[in-house]
Amino acid sequence: MQSDFYSFYVGLDVHKETIAIAVARPGRGEPEYRGEIANTPKAVEKLIQRLSEEADGGIVQFCYEAGPCGYGLYRQILATGHDCQVVAPSLIPRKPGERVKTDRRDALKLARLLRSGGLTSVWVPDQEQEAMRDLTRARDDMKAQERKARQQLNAFVLRHGHSWPKGKTRWTQTHYNWLESLKFEHAWQQVVLQEYVDAVKAATRRVDDLTAQMMQVLPQWSLAPVVSSLVALRGIDKLAAMVLLAELGDISRFDSPRQLMAYLGLVPSEHSSGSRRRQGAITLTGNGHARRMLVESAWSYRFPARQTAHLKRKATEASDEAKAIAWRAQKRLCGRYRTLTQAGKSTKLVCVAVARELAGFIWDIVRHEMPRLQHRAA
Repeated sequence: MQSDFYSFYVGLDVHKETIAIAVARPGRGEPEYRGEIANTPKAVEKLIQRLSEEADGGIVQFCYEAGPCGYGLYRQILATGHDCQVVAPSLIPRKPGERVKTDRRDALKLARLLRSGGLTSVWVPDQEQEAMRDLTRARDDMKAQERKARQQLNAFVLRHGHSWPKGKTRWTQTHYNWLESLKFEHAWQQVVLQEYVDAVKAATRRVDDLTAQMMQVLPQWSLAPVVSSLVALRGIDKLAAMVLLAELGDISRFDSPRQLMAYLGLVPSEHSSGSRRRQGAITLTGNGHARRMLVESAWSYRFPARQTAHLKRKATEASDEAKAIAWRAQKRLCGRYRTLTQAGKSTKLVCVAVARELAGFIWDIVRHEMPRLQHRAA
């Protein structure tokens, strides 16, 4: 049970247009349902003012589930001097036989679990962090659209018996010239081809524009020095480092690399009972954007460890500690990749295993860089 530090515990079931409210008092009494209000800043302000008067100057703790409505409500509540938690929906305890779900029940359950300490809160980014995450995710969305447009163009061309020679690089000017030189039986098929080509080019321009925007705002970001140190790692460029830090924030808030690996869903699932221990695939919980970027970066470790001119050049702005950690990571992870593949493991499974250990080296670099960054800010 939580201590009675708070005057009330308030569960909010938040939707686009409405918020259902339930209030639990310290002790063991049942929570009280207070109805619904409009999901507007003015209505929320009135709610907070009313509860503050009931609390007679005490602090009220609120909670709501993380979802598409974002963190505006969280910031509004904190600005009034009260406390708020944004909780992970997947980690809310549920009874096995519970089959009825309503806004009223959800609000009451949140208030009850908040009072008992049975909820798991998520990390909430500040406004600068959220803005950077919006930018990196927008680029990721545009990249997905580009991949889809390319796949549609390739499928159309192949369906009519045309294929680009194997081994030659796609999406160069030469490739586009070849595509636009293709002849079809009907005139409207030429129109279809050109529309597909134009769609690919437009998607590529959007990706390039957002990438340029990321590089332009990077020097203004408070975590820019940490980005410069992370690029010392093989497989991590500025783009990958920005995505990881935008999604995860201050990684040094994790007490150990194992916590970070678990947060990223890179640890094996487990179903053990008694003397039997059974492990399965990775849990895939937590932040999927960061996990995917780590797995992509892990492919670089399939080559032997070495200090190439490219790696030295991109690590120019990194600290000496970051360079030393990056070299240890190369020796460890390149050897790990080679050992696992020689043992007959699938290359996809090996990359996931390497990505899990790469997260540990990233945590180590951030742990060294954040105190230095905070000292500069002070």
